[in-house]
Amino acid sequence: MEGLLIPVIVFLSWFGIGGLKIDREYERGVIYRLGRFESIKGPGMYWIVPLVDQKAKVDIRTKTVDIAPQEGVTADSVTIKVNTVLYYRVIDPSKAINRVENYQVAVYQAAMTTLRNVVGQNHLDDILKNRDKVNQTVQSIVDEITEPWGIEIERVEMKDVEIPPTMQRAMAQEAEAIREKRARIIKASAEQEASIKLAEASAKIMENPIALELRRLQMLTEIGAENNTATVIMLPSDLITLARNWSEPQHKVDKEENKLS
Repeated sequence: MEGLLIPVIVFLSWFGIGGLKIDREYERGVIYRLGRFESIKGPGMYWIVPLVDQKAKVDIRTKTVDIAPQEGVTADSVTIKVNTVLYYRVIDPSKAINRVENYQVAVYQAAMTTLRNVVGQNHLDDILKNRDKVNQTVQSIVDEITEPWGIEIERVEMKDVEIPPTMQRAMAQEAEAIREKRARIIKASAEQEASIKLAEASAKIMENPIALELRRLQMLTEIGAENNTATVIMLPSDLITLARNWSEPQHKVDKEENKLS
């Protein structure tokens, strides 16, 4: 009797201890009883029936997948390479194990195929300027695919877009032309404003001729402030006006004499 008691104690000890399982906070155990899905255990310590229950461990942390550069053709027939990062996590471990053979490979393939399709539906300018829109489109499509697998797509980020060198040169020329156009428009606008101000200034000077003399004195001060050898002779504006008034009658007389002759 004593010889039989020891094997029974050993078996019971193995049966009790062998069924103990421990999962970390970010792990879940999918339990199968005789090959059929039973329940989801964890985290912490729990017990399963040895030889009857089997456990498949699933990590529910957010996973980062770096999708290799995918070559695609945009809607405007430009060949580009797009590098993308995908973030996802398992929200239902039983579906992730039972609905798909290898959910990690399945998510990668779904994201890669969707990225190519979305690139082909957008123009190059939209991909470069509206990356957030492209990212959201890829995320929504992939999330719809992976939802039956118990997987949630948290984020899709486009890291880099490689453009052919010829297209880069063309885009640089286009940007340069746009900047040159903008500079010419600004310069023309400045000249227009300056002409308006000069017209207003000339009108003010006509009302107050003494302002012209003050301006001339100011210009003389500005010229004399620099180290130069220029000699400036200032003539009063009255003298210039007198000479002009004298020359006009003399010019009329000459014209009348020419007519008479």
